[in-house]
Amino acid sequence: MKKYYSNGKLLLSAEYLVLDGAVALAIPTKYGQDLVVEPIKEPVLVWESYDVDENCWFQAEFRLPDLRIINEAFDANFEDSKESIAQTLHRILLASREMNPKFLNETGGLLVKTNLSFPRDWGLGTSSTLINNIAQWADVNAFLLLQKSFGGSGYDIACAQNDSPITYQILNDNYKVVPLDFKPPFADKLFFVHLNQKQDSKKGIKRYRERNGLESNAFDMINEITEQMIHCNQLKRFEDLIVRHEELISEIIQNKPIKEIVFGDYFGAIKSLGAWGGDFVLATGNDSTPAYFKSKGFETVIPYNDMIL
Repeated sequence: MKKYYSNGKLLLSAEYLVLDGAVALAIPTKYGQDLVVEPIKEPVLVWESYDVDENCWFQAEFRLPDLRIINEAFDANFEDSKESIAQTLHRILLASREMNPKFLNETGGLLVKTNLSFPRDWGLGTSSTLINNIAQWADVNAFLLLQKSFGGSGYDIACAQNDSPITYQILNDNYKVVPLDFKPPFADKLFFVHLNQKQDSKKGIKRYRERNGLESNAFDMINEITEQMIHCNQLKRFEDLIVRHEELISEIIQNKPIKEIVFGDYFGAIKSLGAWGGDFVLATGNDSTPAYFKSKGFETVIPYNDMIL
């Protein structure tokens, strides 16, 4: 038996602009996904995916060694299941084999199980943790495999591979990952709030790509905010930074900040994380913060130290 594990992710700064070279602050989470591979007698690849409640939400069989899809079954009520998951997985496996011709070229059968430690609608990296786990299994470059499958900036792959906060930057088609000792002294005043809306990052990226253009100093301003966030020791200053960050991204993508739309009466600062409009936001606050968001119908409020590695 072989077992692989990847961390989930959250993007604290430079959403959207990270695609074009901005320096992003990202954190791996205590939540993630593993992948377990066991040999079986039949010459097939049996795939089973389990959610956080240990329910099997996706099953498929692939013939070996050509990886032809034999059958699949999945939760048709879940948003991600509008298209064949087996076909998506098939493309990832074929891309992995293209990168490493020895991968899955044996005649023996395999049972593969994936296990999430967070709900699938949280947006912590169901796809990126899968890609990184398959890349480890196939012994291929996970960043390249991401580009051959889902696409994206790659910061989520960097989080999957690191056990501390990082800065992440795309430089001339390469990736610069710098581990950080990011431990804000006001961490007990920070909360992650789930908005109960699974965000389609591809749509958010499409809107960003369709913008008319960026101010010439937009990247400099975001990079400076990221740098100051990393070294910030005062909560009030941190709040000023994330509010300014929200204002800048709002101007760029022509969307109102989430606080203005939903939480106008909240006393603390709120920042969207990743693609705007869903998944988690970061909120500053105090002991009354969870009660406030729950009164608004948002039941998942996770203290900062309970989320990050």
